[in-house]
Amino acid sequence: MQRFSLRTLGPRARWIAVAVALALVLAAAAVIGLAGRPGDGGTQGGAGPQGGGTQGSSTQSAAPKSFSRPEGASQFRPSYHLTPAKEWMNDPQRPFLLDGVWHYYYLYNADHPEGNGTEWFHVTSTDLVQWKDEGVAIGKFKNGLGDIETGSAVVDQDNTAGFGKGAVVAVMTQQDKGVQRQSLFYSTDKGYTFKEADGNPVMDNPGKEHWRDPKIIRDEAREQWVMALAEGEKIGLYTSRDLKDWNYVSGFERRGLGILECPDLFQLDVDGDPAKRTWVLAASANGTAEGRTTGVAYWTGTFDGTTFTTADDKHQWLDAGADFYAAVTWDDPRLTENERMASRHAIGWMNNWTYARQLPTTDWQGGADSIVRDIRLKTVQGRPTLVSTPTPALSALDGEAKTADSGALTPEGAGGLPAPAGGAYRLDVTLERAPGDDGTEALLKLGNGGADFATVGYNFEAGTAWVDRAAVVPGADALGPVFTERRSAQSPPRNGSSPGRGSVELTIFVDYSSAEVFVNGGEQTLTSVVLPRPGQPAVSAATAGGKLTLKSFKYTPLATVLTAR
Repeated sequence: MQRFSLRTLGPRARWIAVAVALALVLAAAAVIGLAGRPGDGGTQGGAGPQGGGTQGSSTQSAAPKSFSRPEGASQFRPSYHLTPAKEWMNDPQRPFLLDGVWHYYYLYNADHPEGNGTEWFHVTSTDLVQWKDEGVAIGKFKNGLGDIETGSAVVDQDNTAGFGKGAVVAVMTQQDKGVQRQSLFYSTDKGYTFKEADGNPVMDNPGKEHWRDPKIIRDEAREQWVMALAEGEKIGLYTSRDLKDWNYVSGFERRGLGILECPDLFQLDVDGDPAKRTWVLAASANGTAEGRTTGVAYWTGTFDGTTFTTADDKHQWLDAGADFYAAVTWDDPRLTENERMASRHAIGWMNNWTYARQLPTTDWQGGADSIVRDIRLKTVQGRPTLVSTPTPALSALDGEAKTADSGALTPEGAGGLPAPAGGAYRLDVTLERAPGDDGTEALLKLGNGGADFATVGYNFEAGTAWVDRAAVVPGADALGPVFTERRSAQSPPRNGSSPGRGSVELTIFVDYSSAEVFVNGGEQTLTSVVLPRPGQPAVSAATAGGKLTLKSFKYTPLATVLTAR
């Protein structure tokens, strides 16, 4: 099923690095001007960074790279994915940019597992790779309306809400005794601390069981704000002039996808062509009826200021793995309009409600965030499709790459593959079924401690990439079939002389407890929580039978991200 509890869970932040390494990071930050904002920061936030930076670069990346695990890092603690220092995290909240700094919030529960209720935890970044914890920005159980759940924050450049030009206005769901309402909080210090608006809730529940996750965008063409709200099997669309008074204007209803959550509404140009500017409506959904698990479904179409109309009633999925949910997308306001419409960023929660509270992590719970991806609309097999690629700023983490020579791939494997030095790395692999090759399926096995924890496969005849996870850690078999079942995605081979022949490109980001697979330049992605044994990492490649060709193989170690605390 979609969600196995009400939204009473929450948190996220990042982990505490070794004292020496942390001191180096903070010292470097001070040298390059990342000192906190003036003032004591109050009791909710920490000191916040100031400064600029451009997309794809950051002064936060200037600290020396480390490829070692910080002292005290637990077995499954990621190296470069964002996690809480302790306790629970879940849904991402869409970031915004002010003065060159990205402000990002996620749901956090400091009282997990004994106490319920989430609040918004605040982190900042100049590159969407390195993060700085700022503390809880909007606390739970403060106003009698319940905890602080998913919503969205916008920068009110024109002072439409009356809190001042450039104020940050956040509208989110609060839930009390099972009743979901929408409340408004605002910040006049660039998102570090928030005050509650008078008159909350700004939207009282009309008697619906599911009524949550407001996603707000600015519709400049019509000088209005637009909200997408999850209402069971429907996305409700609302408009407002001032972010306070909201009018229902239409609904987008879909059966067979369970309870919809965390909607998103945005525009992109198909194939980068402004003449093909297209609206996208997305929502987290349940794909069980299609042989999937939960994920992010989306539709392309038009939006006239009140109504979203699909160009194709059949939805698509942003990720085919088991662990990409509650995703948010955003653009970079520093870019030109055409650049902003060519691509935008995305990040998702890497977990699945089926086993979210059973993962064998000890020092924190709730999984992690995916890497930041860049998404664009590309025509794939005649259909506008969201294509995902790792955001270029991640290259700042690259260590010295090692490659293997091209050659035959057989059931006995391929010799000379670089051996991973740690559990955080990237693989770039090109496989081919050339004329004369009699194999069908290639297997890339990811191992640790003498056991394979995941296999990434590609079947040339079926044109399908897939991921199998093995329950090799004690207790992992209790996570159930959603964890162990194969997840697959269609992406036909390229440049083939005949059907079933050609090549496939696979990029795989591995990080101690996750594997994110990008197929054929991101035409498909598969995101998975993985649970390796402790011990020496290993990678191998083989076929399920017959011969294929390993055209290229590159291993790149990825540096540790030390979140400043």
